[in-house]
Amino acid sequence: MTEYASQRIIVGVHRSAASLAALRWAAAEARLRRVTLHVVHAWEPAVHRASYAILGDRAASGQEWLRAQGVLAAVMRGVYGSEVPPGITAELAEGTAERVLVQRSYEAGLLVLGASGAHLAGRPPGPVIRACTRSARCPLVIITADAAAPPPMVGTPVPV
Repeated sequence: MTEYASQRIIVGVHRSAASLAALRWAAAEARLRRVTLHVVHAWEPAVHRASYAILGDRAASGQEWLRAQGVLAAVMRGVYGSEVPPGITAELAEGTAERVLVQRSYEAGLLVLGASGAHLAGRPPGPVIRACTRSARCPLVIITADAAAPPPMVGTPVPV
């Protein structure tokens, strides 16, 4: 992990209350640590074809991308309104959320994900949580929809 990576928090988002809570938590944590926050929304085209198949109409893929872009924009607006604070970037990444977030974890000091809390009630976590728990290359924080902001730091923060 590079020095830059340890100064970056990655948060995976989609359209859910837990995802918004994760973004709020990650933003508060980034402010406390005085590091950058990178918001990632992964999307995967619905049509999967073999590499030798003839590609049909690409309009469907373009429409899916526009929908995914709309989800990311809605999540960002839901937390920040019309103006995203400095130090926060957003990325729309093509691929499965599991693969994209594990890859991004190689460049992070912390990975934050939202979860419904079903796994706390005895049900197994979803595939993204399972994959990131198993394969992320940085610490992972899982936030449920009712999570509050992180507690204030104790002591004097180290300037970055």
